[in-house]
Amino acid sequence: MDAYRTLREEAYEANIEIKRRNLAIYTWGNVSALDPDRAIFAIKPSGLEYDQLQPELMTLVDLDGKIVDGKLKPSSDTKTHQVLYRNFKTIRGITHTHSPYAVAWAQAKKPVPVFGTTHADHCAMEIPCTPFLSPEAVKNDYEPETGNLIVETFRSGNLDASRINIALVAGHGPFTWGESAAESVRHSVILEEICKMALFTVMLDPLASPLPEHITKKHWERKHGKDAYYGQ
Repeated sequence: MDAYRTLREEAYEANIEIKRRNLAIYTWGNVSALDPDRAIFAIKPSGLEYDQLQPELMTLVDLDGKIVDGKLKPSSDTKTHQVLYRNFKTIRGITHTHSPYAVAWAQAKKPVPVFGTTHADHCAMEIPCTPFLSPEAVKNDYEPETGNLIVETFRSGNLDASRINIALVAGHGPFTWGESAAESVRHSVILEEICKMALFTVMLDPLASPLPEHITKKHWERKHGKDAYYGQ
């Protein structure tokens, strides 16, 4: 009996959702699922296309980067996931894709302003974008340094990773996270739509202003505030 079956299945289903939601082609993305009690996460194997995936092929890795179980090499982004899990204690799933609209903002090295209520419903602040990695960081150890860059961007900006579940890495692309692997993919889907809408906004009006703060606050609080009334 596979003691890690449930964790592997969670990671597998989330990775398949990437393709189902058209967030990635070929091998351009990965999702991991964390078991916090065991301090182990399951992640997509490196270089496998989505049609090749099976639950039993997910690779198990601990938070020190050691492969615990699995016959295949884990994603090349595994060490980035590892850093985020170690620093953002509340998260249980991480998604990384190269979805085109989010990547466009990352390649422009621009945070995404809150232009409308769709964005405000999900995040009451602009979506942060890191600076470029330094030559020293790339030379040192690229993947964990990518995670360190996200963590430092949040720390320096006094941002709460339990409320802002999205980051763009300059020149690279998006990372999203959540309370489960499935939720982290959901945030990637929402991010892609927000980035698409924001791009169209600046195409129509390069000087477009962000949504007024009182409207942003209202839309965030009606979904997430102490007196939220959205939904059943």
